[in-house]
Amino acid sequence: MQAIGITWRKLATNIRSSSSVTRLKKAVKVSFSDKYLFYTNVTISVTLSSVGDLLEQCYEISVGEQEKYDFKRTMHMGFSGVAVGVLCHHWYKVLDKFIIGKTYDMVAKKLLLDQLIFSPIMIITFFGSVALFEENPLQNFKEEVRSKFLTLYRAEWMVWPPAQIINFYFLPTRYRVLYDNTISLGYDIYTSQVKHSKGLKSSSKDKIIGTK
Repeated sequence: MQAIGITWRKLATNIRSSSSVTRLKKAVKVSFSDKYLFYTNVTISVTLSSVGDLLEQCYEISVGEQEKYDFKRTMHMGFSGVAVGVLCHHWYKVLDKFIIGKTYDMVAKKLLLDQLIFSPIMIITFFGSVALFEENPLQNFKEEVRSKFLTLYRAEWMVWPPAQIINFYFLPTRYRVLYDNTISLGYDIYTSQVKHSKGLKSSSKDKIIGTK
């Protein structure tokens, strides 16, 4: 996290030296360049994971499910966003390196690999990263995976295939994590319901974000 902060301070200093007309364009270009893409993707993931939890908590407070805002919960979700951003950044680079092209056949291969390999990894990574902040982390992690993994994985097959077709066919690699996190922001409400459902065993207080 410290490295990300230092990198963005250097980038901001560089952009401020430009004229006001070109600052925004230059900021986008530099942020999504190969040099800064990793930091951009992690920052996007941390930010949108935190915003998603903030919006969900506001909803829970408005309907009386929660008394007040839990800042620690948002921090935990931001931390999970670090893991999501790092994994997604490298996953898409690997996919595009070994499966080249945007034909229907290539998109189908990427989609299947994404759903069969990467989706399970991301769900387990999320449970693991959030469990680090809970009491009895190992036990809670096992319970979350056992009781909720299949529910979320089934939902992933409903939401992500159409979303990822757009991602793989139309977008260049550098914008994939941004797109994923934007879709995930709208997916928070369902995953939060899964996390807090009385029909599923849960011993944690954190929200789930269904993100790639």
